[in-house]
Amino acid sequence: PASSASSQRPFNPGERLTYTISWSKVLSAGTAVMEVKKDKAEGGGEVFRFISTARTIGMVDSVYRVRDTVQSLFDVQTMESLSYSLNQSHGKRKKQRELVFDHEAGAVTFTENAKKTAIAIPRQTQDALSSLYYLRTKRDFIVGTPIIFDIHDGGKNWSVEIHVLGREKLKTPVGEFDTIKVRTFPKYEGVFMHKGEIFIWLTDDDRKVPVLMKSTITIG
Repeated sequence: PASSASSQRPFNPGERLTYTISWSKVLSAGTAVMEVKKDKAEGGGEVFRFISTARTIGMVDSVYRVRDTVQSLFDVQTMESLSYSLNQSHGKRKKQRELVFDHEAGAVTFTENAKKTAIAIPRQTQDALSSLYYLRTKRDFIVGTPIIFDIHDGGKNWSVEIHVLGREKLKTPVGEFDTIKVRTFPKYEGVFMHKGEIFIWLTDDDRKVPVLMKSTITIG
């Protein structure tokens, strides 16, 4: 039987979400899978490993092949990211990135292209993947009241405002859901950036499962 703590979480080990990626609402471009697995921290504490994989399919795969694997180690007690890794292959471009968080020291070690950099971070800073799961733990989805938290990505500290746009009934291939529609507004050094904005539809229940995500991206 699940413990009371695990039953109250919006996600637990064993959760596996599979998405179809479409381009311009018409072309089926790929698939993405987000999984939650149980892991152990160095000190023996309970941690979750979030794993996100994405790949192109069909015609898109032959023109612009994408293979992405992102992993995040997350402390479920402190609600903090412990580490993050990115292994990205877009066409001929490849990228590897690692983050190791030291929240006691208020720093993250950022590694890319074999170069390590230590950067100061605010408290409870998330990584690019854990941020979505962290958002799901929130309960105060109120129109007009932004949810704000910090993310470290690409060697930079970002502040992200989540604006609640309202409630919508959403039809999907797996059924109809009551959802909360939100929009992300990334800020860097206090300035809103006109990129990286994402619309997300979360189930309007205790799990807050993302059933649809929309963003503007540049191919190539």
